[in-house]
Amino acid sequence: MKKAILFMLLILTVSFDSHNDDAYGVGEWFKFRIHYGFINAGYATLEVKDALINNKKVFHVVGKGYTTGMSRFFFKVDDLYESYIDKNSGNPCQFVRKINEGGYTKNQEGFFNQSSNRVLVKDYKHKKENTFVIPKNTQDILSSFYYLRNYPSISKMNPGDSIVIDMFFDNETTKFKLKFIGREDITTKFGVVPSMVFRPLVQSGRVFKEQESLTVWISDDSNRLPIRIKADLAVGSIKADLDAFKGLNNPFKIKI
Repeated sequence: MKKAILFMLLILTVSFDSHNDDAYGVGEWFKFRIHYGFINAGYATLEVKDALINNKKVFHVVGKGYTTGMSRFFFKVDDLYESYIDKNSGNPCQFVRKINEGGYTKNQEGFFNQSSNRVLVKDYKHKKENTFVIPKNTQDILSSFYYLRNYPSISKMNPGDSIVIDMFFDNETTKFKLKFIGREDITTKFGVVPSMVFRPLVQSGRVFKEQESLTVWISDDSNRLPIRIKADLAVGSIKADLDAFKGLNNPFKIKI
């Protein structure tokens, strides 16, 4: 259950292409409800703010994930992810990761040097720091969402096509691969939403049934919002649905 909730909170940060460079802007906020079967397990929120890094205006993205109700009684989660994103390149300048998951904690901050392809990670919990070499245009876990929302050509993908990006997480860079499945209209609390369907490829094992156990539905409009996420687990399944939003940069397409 712990790994399922954590992975769901992380995967909520994955979305895709926009028809222009303005898929999001300052003031955008949305919330997801995470549920395990009939149990309301928790919520995750994402918000875009303005900030200054080295006297340069950047996007400051704040992501929070937390358990609620009985889920919080059995397993408390309070996660905070932050990313400072260059408005021109879409690449991260800095990230923050503060998590508390049933007593397991992390308190890290990362500083990207995009010109030298390196990232300095400060681990405040263990009072140490390390520098890692990274590929060009490497994203952190949160900036990936916003980088890919403006990524070109995904709207032209055919079912079966994939896209791969470099993502830095837990002191290593991994290839994050997403496969386009097709298009589908899904029923939500807001109405019927035309969606693009993707499957991030995940490692099979104790949590997920198989490599393609995770499915993501993305709004088929210029916002490219994740509408629904479902993961088939070794026991049962966990799902997240868009629960509330405001400050979108583009009209939200809903079928009447």
